[in-house]
Formats: sequence, C-alpha cells, structure tokens
Amino acid sequence: MPFAAAKGGLRVAIRLTARARADRLEGIVHAADGAPLLKASVTAPPVEGRANDALLGLLAKSWGVPRRDLAIVGGAKSRNKTVHVAGDPAELLKQLRSLLAALPRS
Repeated sequence: MPFAAAKGGLRVAIRLTARARADRLEGIVHAADGAPLLKASVTAPPVEGRANDALLGLLAKSWGVPRRDLAIVGGAKSRNKTVHVAGDPAELLKQLRSLLAALPRS
C-alpha cells in the first residue's frame, strides 16, 4: 500500500496529474523502482500551488477527513508527492485501507 505510519499520523505517496478531465482517485500504481503510489488527478493547473490545493481538497472529501489534517510534506513541485494525514495512525490505516481497497490497481 502507498502509505506508512508516521509520527502523529500517516504518510501517503501520491502520483498527481494536473489539468485532468476530472478530480478523482484513480487507483494504485507503481513507480519505476516498484514503490506503490496512489494515482490522483485534478483539473487545476500546476501553477501557484493550485493543483496541490485541489489534491488536498480531493483527499479530504474522498477520505472524510478535515482539510486541516492534510499537508504536502514532500514533492510540492513534483508529480510525486508525500501527503501527511494527521490523526491516530492505527485508526487512519484501518480507514484508508478499506477506502483504497475499492480502487483499481495497475
């Protein structure tokens, strides 16, 4: 899975596509090194942080967590990002595993 427990929450590895047709989570993909990534698409352009803001909004809505509990902690100017989700790591792992299990895998 593309997430790991971290101090105060979880870290989620994400591959973001900006200027897409729709805002959506598309499934699990693998990087060239084999690491799993959550593939996400947003309609916002990758300028002035708009795509990053759209990503965090999409994750908050899809996962049912407050937007204030999400932060990009790595890759702010890259397509590959690391997002920190604040909260109890064990509870978040349980919640996200069930939500991500429904997404397609590539």
